[in-house]
Amino acid sequence: MALLLFSQHRANAQKVGLVLSGGAASGIAHIGVLKALEENHIPVDYITGTSMGALIGALYAMGYSPDQIEEMVKSEQFRNWSEGIIDQKFAYYFKRDDNNASWISFKLSDSSLTSILPTNLISPIAMDFGTMELAGGAAAAAKYNFDSLFVPFRCVASDIELKKSIIFGKGDLAEAVRASMSYPFYIKPITVDGKLLYDGGLYNNFPSNVMYDEFYPDFIIGSNVTGNNPPPNEDDIFSQIKSMLQSRSDYTIQCEAGVIIEPITDVGLFNFNNVEPIIDSGYAAAMRKMDFIKQYVERRVEPIEIAAKRKQFKEKQPKIMFDQIYIEGLNKKQSEYARKVLRHKNKLVSFEDIKEGYFRLASDNRIKSIYPKAKFNPQTGFYDLYLRIKKERNIVTYFGGDFSNKPISEGYLGVQYNYLGRFAAGMMANAYFGKLYSSVQVKARLDFPLRTPLYVEPVFVWNKWDYYKSSSAFREDIKPAYLVQRETYGEVNVGFPTGKKGRIVTGAGIAEITDNYYQTSSFSQRDTADRTDFDVASAQAYYEINSLNRKQYANKGEFLNIRVRYVNGLETNKPGSTTVIDTLTSYRNYHEWVTFKMTGERYFNRRGTLKIGIFGEAAYSTQTLFNNYTSSILSAPAFQPTPDSKTVFLENYRTHKYLAGGLKFVVNIRKNIELRVEGYIYQPYEVLIKREDLKVDYGQPFALQHYIGTGAIVWHTPVGPMCFSVNYYDQVKDPFSILFHFGFIMFNKRALE
Repeated sequence: MALLLFSQHRANAQKVGLVLSGGAASGIAHIGVLKALEENHIPVDYITGTSMGALIGALYAMGYSPDQIEEMVKSEQFRNWSEGIIDQKFAYYFKRDDNNASWISFKLSDSSLTSILPTNLISPIAMDFGTMELAGGAAAAAKYNFDSLFVPFRCVASDIELKKSIIFGKGDLAEAVRASMSYPFYIKPITVDGKLLYDGGLYNNFPSNVMYDEFYPDFIIGSNVTGNNPPPNEDDIFSQIKSMLQSRSDYTIQCEAGVIIEPITDVGLFNFNNVEPIIDSGYAAAMRKMDFIKQYVERRVEPIEIAAKRKQFKEKQPKIMFDQIYIEGLNKKQSEYARKVLRHKNKLVSFEDIKEGYFRLASDNRIKSIYPKAKFNPQTGFYDLYLRIKKERNIVTYFGGDFSNKPISEGYLGVQYNYLGRFAAGMMANAYFGKLYSSVQVKARLDFPLRTPLYVEPVFVWNKWDYYKSSSAFREDIKPAYLVQRETYGEVNVGFPTGKKGRIVTGAGIAEITDNYYQTSSFSQRDTADRTDFDVASAQAYYEINSLNRKQYANKGEFLNIRVRYVNGLETNKPGSTTVIDTLTSYRNYHEWVTFKMTGERYFNRRGTLKIGIFGEAAYSTQTLFNNYTSSILSAPAFQPTPDSKTVFLENYRTHKYLAGGLKFVVNIRKNIELRVEGYIYQPYEVLIKREDLKVDYGQPFALQHYIGTGAIVWHTPVGPMCFSVNYYDQVKDPFSILFHFGFIMFNKRALE
């Protein structure tokens, strides 16, 4: 009897529902399922989805074909979304602060010292704007009713306050999908109608019940790439957190006629680097069930019919042009600042123009978060843009540094106060403390959102470099430091943007530089060091572009710095007890020179695991010689292309005029783990030569070349790089060195850099 009823039901099976589970990267397999269904002319009349299933289902419901969806998820743009990276076309370098050695930041509230831990690992800025761009036209064509999309659609999110699922069937489509994808601790949750919503998979990872209750189709096809978590393990904190957060889902179909397709995937939770095998697994799994599906679904949809329907739906979508912009979360003065950054003056703005302004505003470190919504206004025929903006907390603290096997370990502390009104300001102080390097910096930056934006930045810095004879990081040094450099300087800089990746900076300042050193390796505790003081006034201008993807050990993007600096100062040299006897008198001399320096770095995008980078540097200085060899070397431009080379005093790589270049080969072993091999050639025009009386002369032009090489394994952890490297310098004594470090080998800018 049951078989007869089922056969009668099958004969009338005209409406087909497709249920797509969550499953992060594994959910990409749903595209393969859609491809198989379309190739075999199986209709899809309704779609419900969760998390990644919500995204793939929504794209199909908007009218995108499986091939178009596949092209999207294979694109660099989609990978950038998954990793929280802003496309370099829209990265606004002008707003970035200078790099420092921080690992993590904590935001402090105005009323207490309670630290606010980050709620997400990746930035959702690019994803939020991208989903709005994809869904804006389709949602408007459907009049914000999901039943009127190309395919009627539902998705689910999770209300963790009420511990229940939220079903979206109307409203802003991009917002609904974004809420459904808010995987805890990976993507920041969003607020919809006053409720903070998370990933739909927490309470319903396979919304077959939603399909049955909302649409009641004749036949349900389920695509499931996941399952319930195993019981928590007492020694596994992550399994315990998952069990506390996630309820068990029902991975069955709640109707008499249906089938579940189960693609077999073996991919990391958020690994979107190689999606083609995942898509193929979904296609293969669907084809294994195709005969069964065809047996119970007699209706067919021809390609010409579905193409015509897609075209008709696309033609209903109004072109996105923005008329009004509404800003929530900021006061009147702050909103005025935001509008100036967006460059909105109560006139129609194209999508591309607002895109540039959006990322320009999102890159401002006085802005904590920004969420966009586009809503079509039938009265005007244009869209209104709603921006929900949160300003950054007033006080931000930073912690970081570097741990190493060499005596270069350092700690880093920073604190910043943010102000946002008609202009933006940041006041920051930081400190480095370590055996090799110590520093204190205090600076302010005032950003003015003029027609041509600019910032004014006064800076005060105290630096100390202490190079030790001993190489041990764990015992007292046997001998005193053979070289100690101290400098104190203040300057004021003014910066202007050049496009999205560049800036021009001009400035002037004064500095006091003191070098204490021995010019011989034969010295004792009773000896006094030579001392050179240089009191200087200088002015500088530089042009810089920077689209590197990391502040250290980059493998993508480019960097260019072209700098000119004018220097005018007084040198005072007081010889120490180890200096040649006939030069013990103090020496004073005025110096004036101009230095031109250009540094460039670029990585070439290549398919596969190998990336190739090039590095070049040139320096030309009219600098005159100081009183002795060591003081002349210390004041000369230095070639320091690797992190290790910035921590050692290398005489062979310092002179007034030189050309240098090198190649970088970067091989991705696994995600975030890479092998780096780098080689450099350094060609000085005239080397600085130490005379017997410790004075200095120039050598013959182009007489020598020197080389630097490094091989390293780098693991890019969430807080900073961990690196083991073998380094080679072309010198007679100790040409090879080994460096292991965790963190960032970075320093505050030097006075004459």
